[in-house]
Amino acid sequence: MITAIIVDDEANSSNALKTKLARHFPDVNVLAVCGNAKDGIAAVESLKPQLLFLDIEMPRMNGFAMLAQLRHLSFQLIFTTAYDHYAIKAIRCSALDYLVKPIDIAELRIAMERVTAHQEKQAEKKLELLLDNLQQKKESRQRIAVPSGNGLEFIKIDSIIYLEASINYTQVFITGEKQFIVSRTLKDFEDMLPPERFIRIHNSFIVNKAFVEKYIRGDGGQAVLSNGAILDISKRKKAAFLKAIEN
Repeated sequence: MITAIIVDDEANSSNALKTKLARHFPDVNVLAVCGNAKDGIAAVESLKPQLLFLDIEMPRMNGFAMLAQLRHLSFQLIFTTAYDHYAIKAIRCSALDYLVKPIDIAELRIAMERVTAHQEKQAEKKLELLLDNLQQKKESRQRIAVPSGNGLEFIKIDSIIYLEASINYTQVFITGEKQFIVSRTLKDFEDMLPPERFIRIHNSFIVNKAFVEKYIRGDGGQAVLSNGAILDISKRKKAAFLKAIEN
């Protein structure tokens, strides 16, 4: 049984979510439904749920401000929002889930599968990373969280040399001759990583321009990186790559 709390100022939305959970996820026990962040804080602190459904936009105190006031962050979190929120990228960088209202049952099912699959001991790390990301501009973020075979990897952005697509997975090469495969697409990383520092040079590659040591001329050419990797640059990405490494 998973204990849960719903915090949403829109009664219709919270009631619809509670109904969907009861109908499709009988193992979820909704302990409380709160209509504002203040009541949400009191409920979370007293009931200590395993899962929190949290609306982002609420009057007087939004979901992010509510999180910042909680003393304990030892729960799984799924954000709910009525639109593609400005902070969605910060949420994704922290390996957290969000659902756009009205909530689709298929999307809810995917999010719930992640809740049961992820190790609860990492929930606090993800929330701390989110709060840290929200306080910084996208280009200054220091870390991202990505799923791996053992749970989550918390990666320093500056350590990423390049990323290579592998169907629906991505191979990440970092300093210290380390590499690992994560269950995110290259497009996911393109959306998360700061474009001022990372360049998509090919359908298969994103590179950190800080590690580009040489350009080899050709139709598209090749980028030589500090770890010895030589990566093809597509013809249509060539101009953007050359412009990026000049800056």
